[in-house]
Amino acid sequence: MTISFRAGVMSLAAAALLSTPALADGSKLDEVLARGHLVLGTGSTNAPWHFKSADDKLQGFDVDMGHIIAKALFGDPEKIEYVNQSSDARIPNITTDKVDITCQFMTVTGERAQQVAFTIPYYREGVGLMLKADGKYGDYAALKAAGSSVTISVLQNVYAEAMVHAALPEATVDQYDSVDLIYQALESGRADAVATDQSSLAWYMTQNPGRYKDAGYGWNPQTYACAVKRGDQDWLNFVNTALHEAMTGVEFDFYAKSFKTWFGKDLTPPQIGFPVEFK
Repeated sequence: MTISFRAGVMSLAAAALLSTPALADGSKLDEVLARGHLVLGTGSTNAPWHFKSADDKLQGFDVDMGHIIAKALFGDPEKIEYVNQSSDARIPNITTDKVDITCQFMTVTGERAQQVAFTIPYYREGVGLMLKADGKYGDYAALKAAGSSVTISVLQNVYAEAMVHAALPEATVDQYDSVDLIYQALESGRADAVATDQSSLAWYMTQNPGRYKDAGYGWNPQTYACAVKRGDQDWLNFVNTALHEAMTGVEFDFYAKSFKTWFGKDLTPPQIGFPVEFK
């Protein structure tokens, strides 16, 4: 009985080994370290996120997220190979391993999270309102109180009117087919305020200091995060650590400088002591 029992146990163990999938290949983390540079998927046509400088150098807040990750990997923020991709290539290029990671003002959604693994957020986007600094209305409260007397310029979209009316229910909504035209409408007095992404407004005000101001109200929040291929927890953990320490730890100065450069705002340093993310 003893011999038969042991033989049975050994047979079961052998069967279990045969049925267990082979160990997965090494993590993307090991692959990137061995290669010696990061392959980053991003765009090149949307300031302040990713665009070319006068000397044809890729720059922007998304690009700086890549610098943070490269520095964490190699101690050198410039060790990056860029893959210039369209928005509809962001997920396919991850799933086919054309890029190690995508950082490209990518909104986190449940549907996308079924296809890729999202990192921790590095920015929270939303819609905002921009006014002329010397305009008729001083802030959001004044715009709302003016009711139907207010005209808002917005980029043409099937959701544009509903989006504006979520914040200003009685406002007149004028839609334009380019971003430049919505700003021109404000400048010329055809509109009392511009409604668009807060990051775009922040960038525009940074480029035109003193001429415009934020109305002080934001809505329609959405989260921006980088994305990596599903199923590689080591790589995801590493990227999350790099981004986390840029926003709360040793690389905060770099993140804060980038935020100031592209959005014109000074960030308050993380409070020392109890970790702020657990408050």
